[in-house]
Amino acid sequence: MAEALSISGLDAGYGNVQVLRGLSLDLRKGEVLCLLGRNGAGKTTALKAIMGLVSVSAGAVMKDGADLSRLAAHDIPKTGVAYVPQGRRLFAEMTVAENIEIGLMTRGKGSATRESVLDLFPVLRERLSQQSGTLSGGEQQMLAMARALCIEPDVLLLDEPTEGLMPSMIAKIRETVAALRERGVSTILVEQRVDAVLSLADRVAFIENGQNRETVPVEQVRADPDYVRRYVGVS
Repeated sequence: MAEALSISGLDAGYGNVQVLRGLSLDLRKGEVLCLLGRNGAGKTTALKAIMGLVSVSAGAVMKDGADLSRLAAHDIPKTGVAYVPQGRRLFAEMTVAENIEIGLMTRGKGSATRESVLDLFPVLRERLSQQSGTLSGGEQQMLAMARALCIEPDVLLLDEPTEGLMPSMIAKIRETVAALRERGVSTILVEQRVDAVLSLADRVAFIENGQNRETVPVEQVRADPDYVRRYVGVS
Protein backbone atom coordinates (compact mmCIF):
# COMPACT_ATOMS: atom_id res chain seq x y z
CA MET A 1 0.00 0.00 0.00
CA ALA A 2 1.26 3.52 -0.80
CA GLU A 3 2.73 5.53 2.04
CA ALA A 4 1.42 8.93 3.07
CA LEU A 5 4.38 9.54 5.38
CA SER A 6 7.57 7.61 6.11
CA ILE A 7 9.79 8.17 9.14
CA SER A 8 13.18 6.50 9.23
CA GLY A 9 15.93 6.45 11.88
CA LEU A 10 14.66 9.57 13.66
CA ASP A 11 16.66 10.93 16.60
CA ALA A 12 15.04 13.91 18.31
CA GLY A 13 14.66 15.55 21.69
CA TYR A 14 14.77 18.66 23.82
CA GLY A 15 18.19 20.27 24.30
CA ASN A 16 20.51 17.59 25.64
CA VAL A 17 17.65 15.18 26.37
CA GLN A 18 17.25 12.64 23.58
CA VAL A 19 13.74 11.18 23.41
CA LEU A 20 13.50 9.48 20.00
CA ARG A 21 16.17 6.90 19.23
CA GLY A 22 16.13 5.74 15.65
CA LEU A 23 12.33 5.88 15.41
CA SER A 24 10.96 4.39 12.19
CA LEU A 25 7.27 4.42 11.21
CA ASP A 26 5.23 4.39 8.05
CA LEU A 27 1.75 5.82 7.66
CA ARG A 28 -0.22 4.30 4.80
CA LYS A 29 -2.56 6.33 2.63
CA GLY A 30 -6.07 6.51 4.08
CA GLU A 31 -5.35 4.68 7.34
CA VAL A 32 -5.57 5.50 11.03
CA LEU A 33 -2.29 4.54 12.70
CA CYS A 34 -2.35 4.70 16.48
CA LEU A 35 0.76 5.21 18.63
CA LEU A 36 0.43 3.42 21.95
CA GLY A 37 2.88 3.34 24.83
CA ARG A 38 3.50 4.42 28.39
CA ASN A 39 3.78 8.09 29.40
CA GLY A 40 7.19 9.40 28.36
CA ALA A 41 7.66 6.77 25.65
CA GLY A 42 8.06 9.44 22.96
CA LYS A 43 4.64 9.49 21.30
CA THR A 44 4.04 13.25 21.52
CA THR A 45 7.68 13.94 20.65
CA ALA A 46 7.22 11.90 17.48
CA LEU A 47 4.35 14.17 16.38
CA LYS A 48 6.33 17.30 17.27
CA ALA A 49 9.33 16.00 15.32
CA ILE A 50 7.15 15.53 12.22
CA MET A 51 5.96 19.15 12.62
CA GLY A 52 9.47 20.54 13.15
CA LEU A 53 8.70 21.59 16.74
CA VAL A 54 11.60 19.68 18.33
CA SER A 55 15.16 19.43 17.04
CA VAL A 56 15.85 16.39 14.85
CA SER A 57 19.52 15.30 14.90
CA ALA A 58 19.29 12.27 12.59
CA GLY A 59 16.89 10.49 10.26
CA ALA A 60 14.24 11.66 7.82
CA VAL A 61 10.50 12.36 7.62
CA MET A 62 9.52 11.79 3.99
CA LYS A 63 6.29 12.98 2.36
CA ASP A 64 5.72 13.15 -1.39
CA GLY A 65 9.47 12.86 -1.99
CA ALA A 66 10.41 15.74 0.34
CA ASP A 67 12.18 15.46 3.70
CA LEU A 68 10.05 17.46 6.15
CA SER A 69 12.85 17.42 8.74
CA ARG A 70 14.75 19.85 6.47
CA LEU A 71 11.90 22.38 6.44
CA ALA A 72 11.13 25.22 8.85
CA ALA A 73 8.23 24.45 11.18
CA HIS A 74 5.97 27.11 9.63
CA ASP A 75 6.41 25.53 6.17
CA ILE A 76 5.33 22.01 7.18
CA PRO A 77 1.54 22.70 7.31
CA LYS A 78 1.85 24.05 3.75
CA THR A 79 2.82 20.51 2.63
CA GLY A 80 -0.59 19.23 3.80
CA VAL A 81 0.28 18.00 7.31
CA ALA A 82 -2.08 19.23 10.05
CA TYR A 83 -1.46 18.93 13.80
CA VAL A 84 -3.91 19.11 16.68
CA PRO A 85 -1.78 19.27 19.84
CA GLN A 86 -2.76 18.01 23.25
CA GLY A 87 -4.56 20.80 25.11
CA ARG A 88 -6.09 22.26 21.92
CA ARG A 89 -4.21 25.65 21.93
CA LEU A 90 -6.96 27.82 20.55
CA PHE A 91 -6.98 31.62 20.46
CA ALA A 92 -9.38 31.85 23.40
CA GLU A 93 -10.19 35.57 23.03
CA MET A 94 -11.11 35.14 19.37
CA THR A 95 -14.43 33.90 18.04
CA VAL A 96 -14.97 30.47 16.49
CA ALA A 97 -15.13 32.13 13.05
CA GLU A 98 -11.82 33.96 13.60
CA ASN A 99 -10.05 30.76 14.69
CA ILE A 100 -11.30 29.03 11.54
CA GLU A 101 -10.17 32.00 9.41
CA ILE A 102 -6.61 31.64 10.78
CA GLY A 103 -6.64 28.00 9.70
CA LEU A 104 -7.81 28.92 6.19
CA MET A 105 -5.03 31.50 5.77
CA THR A 106 -2.27 28.89 6.22
CA ARG A 107 -2.71 27.50 2.71
CA GLY A 108 -4.89 30.21 1.23
CA LYS A 109 -8.14 28.24 1.35
CA GLY A 110 -11.54 29.86 0.98
CA SER A 111 -15.27 29.49 1.62
CA ALA A 112 -15.63 26.04 0.00
CA THR A 113 -13.11 24.60 2.48
CA ARG A 114 -14.77 26.47 5.34
CA GLU A 115 -18.18 24.99 4.46
CA SER A 116 -16.75 21.49 4.08
CA VAL A 117 -15.13 21.72 7.53
CA LEU A 118 -18.30 23.11 9.16
CA ASP A 119 -20.29 20.24 7.63
CA LEU A 120 -18.15 17.90 9.76
CA PHE A 121 -18.86 19.95 12.90
CA PRO A 122 -22.42 21.34 12.65
CA VAL A 123 -22.34 22.54 16.27
CA LEU A 124 -19.62 25.05 15.35
CA ARG A 125 -21.89 26.60 12.73
CA GLU A 126 -24.21 27.66 15.58
CA ARG A 127 -21.27 29.08 17.57
CA LEU A 128 -19.43 31.13 14.91
CA SER A 129 -19.72 34.43 16.79
CA GLN A 130 -18.98 32.90 20.21
CA GLN A 131 -15.64 33.46 21.94
CA SER A 132 -13.62 30.24 21.72
CA GLY A 133 -12.65 30.29 25.38
CA THR A 134 -16.32 30.02 26.39
CA LEU A 135 -16.95 26.76 24.49
CA SER A 136 -17.22 23.43 26.30
CA GLY A 137 -14.15 21.14 26.28
CA GLY A 138 -15.65 18.97 23.57
CA GLU A 139 -16.56 21.96 21.41
CA GLN A 140 -13.05 23.36 21.82
CA GLN A 141 -11.62 20.03 20.65
CA MET A 142 -13.90 20.15 17.61
CA LEU A 143 -12.76 23.69 16.85
CA ALA A 144 -9.10 22.69 17.17
CA MET A 145 -9.72 19.88 14.67
CA ALA A 146 -11.75 22.16 12.39
CA ARG A 147 -8.97 24.76 12.33
CA ALA A 148 -6.41 22.06 11.45
CA LEU A 149 -8.64 20.71 8.67
CA CYS A 150 -8.83 24.17 7.09
CA ILE A 151 -5.50 23.48 5.38
CA GLU A 152 -7.15 20.51 3.60
CA PRO A 153 -4.52 18.09 4.91
CA ASP A 154 -3.84 14.65 3.56
CA VAL A 155 -2.01 13.80 6.80
CA LEU A 156 -3.50 14.61 10.22
CA LEU A 157 -1.68 14.27 13.56
CA LEU A 158 -3.94 14.07 16.63
CA ASP A 159 -2.49 14.12 20.16
CA GLU A 160 -4.88 12.80 22.84
CA PRO A 161 -8.03 14.18 21.17
CA THR A 162 -10.46 12.53 23.62
CA GLU A 163 -8.66 13.57 26.81
CA GLY A 164 -11.07 14.86 29.44
CA LEU A 165 -14.15 14.62 27.22
CA MET A 166 -17.53 13.11 28.06
CA PRO A 167 -18.53 9.89 26.23
CA SER A 168 -20.86 11.62 23.74
CA MET A 169 -18.04 13.97 22.66
CA ILE A 170 -15.55 11.08 22.46
CA ALA A 171 -17.98 9.30 20.11
CA LYS A 172 -18.22 12.45 17.96
CA ILE A 173 -14.42 12.78 17.69
CA ARG A 174 -14.16 9.11 16.69
CA GLU A 175 -16.90 9.56 14.07
CA THR A 176 -15.01 12.54 12.66
CA VAL A 177 -11.73 10.64 12.34
CA ALA A 178 -13.59 7.80 10.60
CA ALA A 179 -15.27 10.31 8.25
CA LEU A 180 -11.88 11.83 7.40
CA ARG A 181 -10.55 8.38 6.56
CA GLU A 182 -13.42 8.06 4.07
CA ARG A 183 -12.23 11.34 2.54
CA GLY A 184 -8.74 9.82 2.11
CA VAL A 185 -7.03 11.56 5.04
CA SER A 186 -4.26 9.54 6.72
CA THR A 187 -4.15 9.98 10.51
CA ILE A 188 -1.58 9.35 13.22
CA LEU A 189 -3.42 9.19 16.53
CA VAL A 190 -1.78 9.36 19.96
CA GLU A 191 -4.30 8.09 22.49
CA GLN A 192 -4.17 6.72 26.04
CA ARG A 193 -7.67 5.25 25.93
CA VAL A 194 -7.13 1.76 24.57
CA ASP A 195 -10.86 1.22 23.95
CA ALA A 196 -10.95 4.35 21.76
CA VAL A 197 -8.01 3.04 19.76
CA LEU A 198 -9.27 -0.48 19.16
CA SER A 199 -12.53 0.73 17.66
CA LEU A 200 -10.86 3.19 15.30
CA ALA A 201 -7.30 2.28 14.32
CA ASP A 202 -6.25 0.20 11.32
CA ARG A 203 -2.81 -0.51 12.80
CA VAL A 204 -1.12 0.09 16.15
CA ALA A 205 2.54 1.06 16.62
CA PHE A 206 3.88 0.33 20.10
CA ILE A 207 6.37 3.01 21.16
CA GLU A 208 8.86 2.32 23.95
CA ASN A 209 11.95 4.34 24.91
CA GLY A 210 11.69 6.45 21.78
CA GLN A 211 11.59 3.47 19.43
CA ASN A 212 8.88 1.65 17.49
CA ARG A 213 9.01 -1.85 18.96
CA GLU A 214 6.43 -3.26 16.56
CA THR A 215 3.53 -2.25 14.33
CA VAL A 216 0.64 -4.69 14.04
CA PRO A 217 -2.90 -4.75 12.59
CA VAL A 218 -5.51 -3.72 15.15
CA GLU A 219 -7.20 -7.16 14.90
CA GLN A 220 -4.03 -8.70 16.32
CA VAL A 221 -4.14 -6.34 19.33
CA ARG A 222 -7.83 -7.12 19.90
CA ALA A 223 -7.09 -10.85 19.81
CA ASP A 224 -4.09 -10.70 22.16
CA PRO A 225 -4.44 -8.39 25.20
CA ASP A 226 -0.82 -9.15 26.08
CA TYR A 227 0.30 -6.44 23.64
CA VAL A 228 -1.37 -3.73 25.68
CA ARG A 229 -0.18 -5.21 28.99
CA ARG A 230 3.40 -5.34 27.76
CA TYR A 231 3.67 -1.88 26.24
CA VAL A 232 1.07 0.23 28.02
CA GLY A 233 0.87 -1.53 31.36
CA VAL A 234 -2.90 -1.79 31.57
CA SER A 235 -5.13 -4.78 30.99
